[in-house]
Amino acid sequence: MSVHMNTSGQQTISRAEVTNAFLRSVYNWMAVGLSITAAISWIITGTSLSDLIRTPAGMVTMIVCILLELGLVFYLSARINTFSASKASALFLIYSALNGVTLSIIIASYTTASVTTAFLTTTGMFAAISLYGMTTKRDLASVGSFCMMGLFGIIIASVVNIFINSSAFQFGISCIGVLVFVGLTAYDTQYLKEMGESVPQNDALAVRRGVILGALKLYLDFINLFIMLLRILGDRR
Repeated sequence: MSVHMNTSGQQTISRAEVTNAFLRSVYNWMAVGLSITAAISWIITGTSLSDLIRTPAGMVTMIVCILLELGLVFYLSARINTFSASKASALFLIYSALNGVTLSIIIASYTTASVTTAFLTTTGMFAAISLYGMTTKRDLASVGSFCMMGLFGIIIASVVNIFINSSAFQFGISCIGVLVFVGLTAYDTQYLKEMGESVPQNDALAVRRGVILGALKLYLDFINLFIMLLRILGDRR
């Protein structure tokens, strides 16, 4: 750790160390969220709850969970600067838990081997692209903007496919989705690195808010990349 003395004789941490600590916290919180999601998904798929969810009442519950998830994402993203550290953290963990419930429906449709393969592939891709986003000198702002437009296109196409139910169309959406979330992962990583370089050293609340927002961004990139790869690589039960 690099430290130096300020004019008052107090030791201060270097900016590089502050940035690294910020990024470590982001990835740690993302990992916690993914662990909660994975645990809840596997618990549900491994019990009779997976059959219960497929009933009409269960599907209604799933829809409610999805709506709550969307509401939490928008609420957390828009109001993060007004939250206490504990509230921001709690909402992120609640979102991760709700996503575990909804993700269990998708996982239950595929073999265990397929889910494992998709997860390991996602982990490798995410790590490589995130490393690229952290080390590249290229400004990825244009990539982020382009991928955000692609994301809206995927959402619209997915809604259309609910009605036409085309497996070929879904495959195409998933392939494009992989490219979109690879781009967003690289962009978000670079964005978070820049955020870490400017985060205030003596404002723990601002740091925690930034950490939770960053963890949410990377969590969403990972989860969506996993879903897209699972649809491409997975064998259905």
